[in-house]
Amino acid sequence: MSGGALLHLRRRVHSVKNIQQITRAMKFVSASRLRRSQERIFSARPYARRMLQVLNSLATRVEPAQHPLLLERDSHQVMLVVITADKGLCGAFSSNIIKAAVKRIESDTANEEISMTLVGRKAADWFRQRSWPIKHQYVNIMSQVDFKYAQEIAHTVIDYYTGNELDAVFLVYNEFKSVIQQEVVVEPLLPIRRLNVEGPQVPLDYIYEQPPSVIFDRLLPRHVETQVFRAMLESEASEHGARMTAMEAATRNATEVIEHLTLYMNRIRQSRITTEIIEVVSGADALRED
Repeated sequence: MSGGALLHLRRRVHSVKNIQQITRAMKFVSASRLRRSQERIFSARPYARRMLQVLNSLATRVEPAQHPLLLERDSHQVMLVVITADKGLCGAFSSNIIKAAVKRIESDTANEEISMTLVGRKAADWFRQRSWPIKHQYVNIMSQVDFKYAQEIAHTVIDYYTGNELDAVFLVYNEFKSVIQQEVVVEPLLPIRRLNVEGPQVPLDYIYEQPPSVIFDRLLPRHVETQVFRAMLESEASEHGARMTAMEAATRNATEVIEHLTLYMNRIRQSRITTEIIEVVSGADALRED
């Protein structure tokens, strides 16, 4: 093999080493951000889940007419709030969420009309090229999740629902389980679900210090905001976990490529040295014969 080919291999090794340094650095950055995201999601989960339990129980004990967000209607107009990442290099994180959203759309009943609110550039870029209607897009907000964005999204879907423009709203996001495991969730957001009371037991009722409608006007919008914010935090932590795992795998693959190229390059160099030695020995023998 020529010296130019050997130089090409050296350049490839150097290039892969540079990529390895980048992937290793991104892994450490994701690990640092993941710790902060975990702290936020672990703090938000108990409040959000307890609030959901209380409101599910409360919705079971009152008449749905007490508040528009409690009214259950036939699902003709359905919105999916799809939460993905703004950036790539996190494996199949965003594509799995998009697949779940597409599956929900394609498995709908004949009378449903699906619209979408997209959170994250990956979802926006993908669905923008399809025919499904997009009502709102929020990009470049997932690098640092802020409660004000959850409030904006929540108030938007609440206005649609109370204005009878929507009959149901679902969240589609990745729920954080561990660094190496995230679970795609399609979760109902509106209306507030009622519990199924089994058996002859009569559910207890609450005593309200204010009219229920006044309490619901303050409590139910806060609940929707909290659930959207929790889903965004779950997605943020899952993204960092997925990126950390992907960068670790990329670093490991780069190491294997470097080892393979180095071994191949050493074999070529040894072959060239052996060839040169043979040529020198053959030339010396020829001179002796002369």
